[in-house]
Amino acid sequence: MFSNVFLKSFRILLFPLALLYGAVVLLRNWLYNRGWMHATTFNLPLICVGNLSVGGTGKSPMVEYLLTRLRGNFRVATLSRGYKRKTKGYALANEKTTALEIGDEPMLFHIKFPDVPVAVGEERIVAIPQLLHDRPDTQAIILDDAFQHRPIKAGLNILLTDHGNLYTRDFFLPTGDLRDARSSAGRAEVIVVTKCPPNLSGSEKEALTRELRPRPGQQLFFTTIAYGAPYHITSRAFGQLTDDTEVLLVTGIANPRPLKAWLEERIHSYSMMHFGDHHIFSIDDWADIRKRFAELPGERKLILTTEKDAMRLLKFESELEALPFFVIPIEHQFLFGEGTQFDSIVHNFIQEFK
Repeated sequence: MFSNVFLKSFRILLFPLALLYGAVVLLRNWLYNRGWMHATTFNLPLICVGNLSVGGTGKSPMVEYLLTRLRGNFRVATLSRGYKRKTKGYALANEKTTALEIGDEPMLFHIKFPDVPVAVGEERIVAIPQLLHDRPDTQAIILDDAFQHRPIKAGLNILLTDHGNLYTRDFFLPTGDLRDARSSAGRAEVIVVTKCPPNLSGSEKEALTRELRPRPGQQLFFTTIAYGAPYHITSRAFGQLTDDTEVLLVTGIANPRPLKAWLEERIHSYSMMHFGDHHIFSIDDWADIRKRFAELPGERKLILTTEKDAMRLLKFESELEALPFFVIPIEHQFLFGEGTQFDSIVHNFIQEFK
């Protein structure tokens, strides 16, 4: 509690830096909006999934959601920056690729959708032609975390905002979490409020709609997180959590709060090791994890992590096989029966693209 209060107070002291950062962001957007800085378009459907803030809003699960629903009808590829990878430039995933080479999120897409081309590249304006050269049959590209990448103009922008930290209630970095202006939400064709309570009421939906004030023609949706059955990190065999299971939760994601809440509803108690977002696990980290797990009481115990963290832990595969080390998958579930409407918007965008 004290550390959270101190951090909040410290960030308030950085308000002048936030004003300076915000001024730079607003100037850059103004230059693009006036056409003085050029945005390139491509002659194929580009779907951008992004947000206005730092931290987790569910971008990776949204990319997975789109891939699940599109790849049966279209030849879809993904392009990510490859955050915190150990390589530079453009790369297309293959059977020998590791998370260190392309990043944890692209690696997750590659493993879960082996038939989908998964590429990374910091300069997306350069990476898109390279991807199309490598996979000329590509019919659409999903740009992961590219809403702030103004040099490219996507045809369909899907903007995500966390129900617990809406961009309307946030401020520029470093005082707040915004890396782009609130007004930039107007560039999106679709806004999705993620991580909503599963029992979000109609009146709460209306209140959030009034707060977000979608422009005419802009579609607004609401999703909640659904957790799947835990599976073993190497064998992929399903496991089960019971009230008496002792769990060591290992996370290196921006916002583990929803996962913690889900876990607290199902088991009596758990221990947690929380690392920084996209943390690259070292040998010392792995030794600490094994030590903490060995210290857990009881005979029924396991280690639990997220799918993104699992991508960065697979390098310890030979040791993982002998441990009850499980992964918890997540997905978006649309509320108010509006998932079909969302799917139609995306499908029609590709189908009718000219």
